[in-house]
Amino acid sequence: MHDGFVTASLLEALRAGLDDDCIQADPDVVEAYAHDRAIFERAGTGAVVVMPRTAADVVATMHAASSVGVPVVTRGAGTGLCGGANAVDGCVILSMHRMNAVLSIDTSNRMARVQPGVLNGELKRAVAEHGLFYPPDPASYEISSIGGNVATNAGGLCCVRYGVTRDYVIGLEVVLASGEVIHTGRHTLKNTAGLDLTGVFVGSEGVLGVITEITVKLVPLPPLPCTAVAYFADLPSAGRAILDIFRAGHEPSLMEIVDQASLRQVNAVYHMDLDTSAACLLLVQSSGDRAIAAIEEMAELCMAQGATEVHHVSDPAEGDMFVEVRRRVWPAFEHLGKAMLPEDVAVPRERLAELLAGIVEIGERHRIHLPTIGHAGDGNMHPLLVFDGGDADEVARAEAAFTDIVELALGLGGTIAAEHGVGTLKRRFLARELDPVHHAWQHRVKDTFDPTGMLNPGKAI
Repeated sequence: MHDGFVTASLLEALRAGLDDDCIQADPDVVEAYAHDRAIFERAGTGAVVVMPRTAADVVATMHAASSVGVPVVTRGAGTGLCGGANAVDGCVILSMHRMNAVLSIDTSNRMARVQPGVLNGELKRAVAEHGLFYPPDPASYEISSIGGNVATNAGGLCCVRYGVTRDYVIGLEVVLASGEVIHTGRHTLKNTAGLDLTGVFVGSEGVLGVITEITVKLVPLPPLPCTAVAYFADLPSAGRAILDIFRAGHEPSLMEIVDQASLRQVNAVYHMDLDTSAACLLLVQSSGDRAIAAIEEMAELCMAQGATEVHHVSDPAEGDMFVEVRRRVWPAFEHLGKAMLPEDVAVPRERLAELLAGIVEIGERHRIHLPTIGHAGDGNMHPLLVFDGGDADEVARAEAAFTDIVELALGLGGTIAAEHGVGTLKRRFLARELDPVHHAWQHRVKDTFDPTGMLNPGKAI
């Protein structure tokens, strides 16, 4: 618990620089803002929630927190899954949801300037009106904020072709722990002046500064895609088909995999006439001038690797029906009324079948429901831990399965965190992935930007 005298001093310092309606100290409100969606991770007790409207408000918050010596935890929309936005005891919870304006859309240079509270889906719709596209598309795109996406370097279904958030952030405004404001990047199409500090802040999970403005790169709105789905009787065959598609030079705009457990649950809830005897379903899309030919060729490659059933369509509406299978997995499992935690690991494409087989074995060994979906095109899988959160034994088995999945990914030459971030959930594994020199320099960078350690302590690194 936080000290009452410190809290009173903090509130006095905050009120000296902020409007009263930016500050909320009601314990119930503070608790509501104190955690993200990482169900294994304990959140601390925050002292106060600050809801800034401007970068100047954030600067005032930094000065107030620093003067009293309390930490600051920045929060986006609270959709994170690793505890990165969880409060620490006595902290200022800095919620950026009021800074939610699309500031400008530059159609000639294909850029947009936005505040961090803008939701990903809102930005997509705003730029689509100008014939432009913002590609990063996490599954939570309708409810997750651009600021949070930048802080975790979020990915999504389209990343196999378009890349992740990092590839689209070309400039930032950041308030540092000192209260200084730094502007990184550029508003030109090319720039080689100075070190790339933009890249340092992307994916930094709030431990280096508070992002208050983001300039993103846009691309032309892509043509509607063609779609193929292929069922496989075993995971190795699907893995070989995935590799063949890339070796043949294809560039799918989407490539997703849905395992048998997921197919069965989606079918049970939504009655979509799926082949629930298959080991998995591979979903592929292609867009562009050769989309029809490309999707036919990719379907043939799946057949050559033993796919038991293949369908391909050029009609976008029919394609959307196929994609719905993937999108409905999470809602289908919500019908079970259990706790759920989506994992996030990635391996090289050639090890994907081993990862999927290993996840099945882990679920069986720990007696945990462990369906898996993911971005097959970039080796990023999301095993979904489904368990009774009120059963201590089952929770312990879920936690053990979680650890084994992370260890499996590392053993296959993969990463512990592909797009959800590290937060507190995976911090203990970080030293396994980073070599000692690299890990040490991560902390030195943190110390440079935040010498007192006030920003999101205990997270990310």
